[in-house]
Order: sequence, then structure tokens, then C-alpha cells
Amino acid sequence: MATRLPSAPPILPGLTYIRPLGSGGFADVFLYEQDMPRRDVAVKVLPSDVRDPELRRMFNAEADVLAHLSAHPSIVTVYQAGISADGRPYIVMEYCPGSLAQRYRIERLPVAEVLEIGVRMSSALESAHRAGLVHRDVKPSNILVTTFGAPVLADFGISSSLTRATADEVLAMSIPWSAPEVVAEQTAGTVASEVWSLGATVYSLLAGHSPFERRERGQNTKEQLRRRIARASYTPIARTDVPQALQDVLAQSMSRDPARRHASAREFAEALRGVQSELGILPTALEVPVDEWATASAPVDFADSTMRGAARSHVQHDERRKTRPGIGVAALARDEDTEISASLPPRRRALPWIVAGVALIVAMGAVGVALVITGVL
Repeated sequence: MATRLPSAPPILPGLTYIRPLGSGGFADVFLYEQDMPRRDVAVKVLPSDVRDPELRRMFNAEADVLAHLSAHPSIVTVYQAGISADGRPYIVMEYCPGSLAQRYRIERLPVAEVLEIGVRMSSALESAHRAGLVHRDVKPSNILVTTFGAPVLADFGISSSLTRATADEVLAMSIPWSAPEVVAEQTAGTVASEVWSLGATVYSLLAGHSPFERRERGQNTKEQLRRRIARASYTPIARTDVPQALQDVLAQSMSRDPARRHASAREFAEALRGVQSELGILPTALEVPVDEWATASAPVDFADSTMRGAARSHVQHDERRKTRPGIGVAALARDEDTEISASLPPRRRALPWIVAGVALIVAMGAVGVALVITGVL
């Protein structure tokens, strides 16, 4: 597929563009500064051509899924979504300055840190599954790092419902971290395939490469990776500090038979916590909803491809009260589409001169009367 050129950053009310953050298959991400409250935010924007209903459907689904799940401490937070003045849907999200996209390839990550990341990501996915949602693209590059150094799961752009599967969703995958049944296009995504992706992601963070990737140049085409994943033969991680108990957990999570994997993301997390205890590490807290938990809004409609959100070209302000730029309330209302130094209407501008003229006439009359009385005139 040809590389898509990034789009221009849109002008958004209350946000000031800073720089691009990256481009994906169907969207661009930019760094903006939010005016109120003051903070940096990441803005994901569809390109100018949004006539494809499938793109709009995926974008709407991501915004709605994040709205359901972003209260979770290990899922990126969404702030708002809408349509820019030039008609492009956008999502304003928490800005995460770091990610695991390349770090695991150039740095030997400590086992303790990887175990913590694995438990946190499992907690996030378990929460999504209990809400009836599957992420479908779990991999190192979709684990971001917040300003407080906490890992969070991001990019729900190809997420779907556990109860809804269509043929067109099967092709949405990242092959190196996809389960054999997904690569074979037998399913769009299940809890079992998510467990596989979790195991493959933890494996990658420890090994420095994806589970079925080879070091030799030219040996990792998509077709070659597909064939290796289909065989699903686990290769132990070549690190002496990775205990056998962890190797066993990862081998089970990446079993070729979905029925032999961990039954849920929570079960996978519990297995990682068991390894932590064995190593003398305080187990990472498992943050999942209780049985009585229920979503606070209606279920996500994954078929919705409408353009939702009112397009706004400027911020509306009350122009009856104006002060000089930089003084008082008007200084807070400044934006690129609002003129805060506009002159007053002619009728109001002439009023002071009329008053001054009347006052002058009255004063002159008073002086004349005084002169007559004193006999000067």
C-alpha cells in the first residue's frame, strides 16, 4: 500500500498547533496546546477525504470506545471529539510523551518492569472485554507512556464488539502479534486471540523482537511471518534472567490451540503476578471492574458511520462588552477568529462629542448672563 502523505493540522477552537506526532494508516496525530485548562494534548485527525464510510465508522468507534474505557488508569484518556472547520473528524486525547514502539528493540528491558507492564495491559483488556469490546491490535507500539511514567493502552482504531464480527474486520491486524486464527482469517478477534497478543507483546518486550521474527535480513516478510505463526512453535527467550515460570506462562498464552491458552486476560495477569511473587517482587495491582460494575452510557454502535459533532469555525463570544486587548475579560476570549479590537459603532462614537457640545453651549450662556448682570455688557 502506498505511503499516505500527512495532512495539514486543522485550526481548532481553544487549541494551538505545536508539531506533528505521527501518521498511521488512516489518521494523523498532532501535538496541540489547550488554552483552558492549559496543557498539551494529542489530537487524532482523519485526512481531508473522509468520504469512505468505513473510515468514519472506525473513527467513531474509537472515540466511543475510549469514552467508555478511558477512566481506566491503564487506558489513554480522551477529552473530547468533534469536527474541525474544514470538515475533518478529530479526537482530543491525553498526550503521552513516550511509547514502547522502539524502546524494546534498542534497550534490554528489566524483567520486573515488563511484568508490571504485562499486568497493567491485562487489566486494561479485561476491563474492555467485560464491556463487550476487543482491542484487536495489542502490540508494543500501542503502549504509550504518560508524563508520570505509567504505561497506557492506546489506539482503539480497529476495536470491535465481542458479539459482532463481519468479514471486512478480519483483515484488520498487525501480523507479528496476531494469533494463528486471526492470521488465517477465521475470526476478527476474540478473548483468546487477545490473550495471544498479550503474550506476544510481553515476549517482544523481553526478547527485543516479535516472537516469530528472525534476525536475518529479508526473512520477515508478511507471508513468512504468517507461516511461522500458523505453526506456532514457541521459541524460548534467550535471556538467563527470564525464569522458566515466565517462559511457561508465555508458551501457554501463545498456544496454537485457543482452548489451551489462558481463559481470560485476567487469568493471564494472575499468572504474571504469580511469577512476580516467585521472584520476590510485590505483585502489581489488578485493576478490573467488579461484578456489579456497569457502563455509564449506551453500548458502542460499531456500525455508525455518520459525521457526528457540530463543526465550529470560531468561538462565540458576547461582543456587547469589549475592553482593550490584554485587559480584563476580553483578553481571555482571544482566538484567531475573534476580533477583540473592533471599533464601536458610529452612533456610540459620536455621543461624547454631542454631550461636550451641549455642555459648551450651556457654559457660554451662563457666562453671558453673568456679564449682563454685572453691567459689563
